[in-house]
Amino acid sequence: MIRVSIFDDNNSLRETLAMIFDATDDLISTGLYANALDVVQAVQRDSPDVILMDIDMPGRTGIEAVQLLREQRTASGLALPKILMLTVFEDVERIFAAISAGAVGYLLKKTPADKIIDAIREVMNGGAAMTPSIALKVLEAFRPQPKSPPVTYQLTDKENEVLYRLVEGDSYKLIAFHCGISMGTVRTHIVNIYEKLHVNSKSEAVAKALKTGLFRN
Repeated sequence: MIRVSIFDDNNSLRETLAMIFDATDDLISTGLYANALDVVQAVQRDSPDVILMDIDMPGRTGIEAVQLLREQRTASGLALPKILMLTVFEDVERIFAAISAGAVGYLLKKTPADKIIDAIREVMNGGAAMTPSIALKVLEAFRPQPKSPPVTYQLTDKENEVLYRLVEGDSYKLIAFHCGISMGTVRTHIVNIYEKLHVNSKSEAVAKALKTGLFRN
């Protein structure tokens, strides 16, 4: 039986999906939440195998929730549940931010319920599930582009190093260790990185680094 938790502020969608899952032989809904403010405690309590995560929720975005869960589970030596984003957003920035945070799939809310169930089974079998139009955007983002001068954003060598560690998913503590600097210096570098990349969060910085190929060989 696949245990599924749903984080979505759309009450009707949340309840409808739960009813459909509970009527499916190999699925059961384990937790329904209108926001992700207590996501860590909810996941500890419910022990879901798969999480359906909306992006735009009050108090904490779904992408922030995924990043928080990933950091907490890694620090505790626990496996991260399979996380499927279920959202209306189709922009590349949010897609990459979600994947970078730890999501293994990205579905649009217009996806039929039977396809959502297929996606849940797919990620449980080790796959990655995406709405076809989203998968196409991801492929297009990785297609070779006409050669142009490399994007640098005038980052210093140390800022590049810190940003690379962010892309790798390191916590601030690990970044400080790898870079041989203090936590305070890490935070200073990250503030400067956000300003130069014109972003406001870690997930946005990682998404921009991936999209622009800052660390592509």
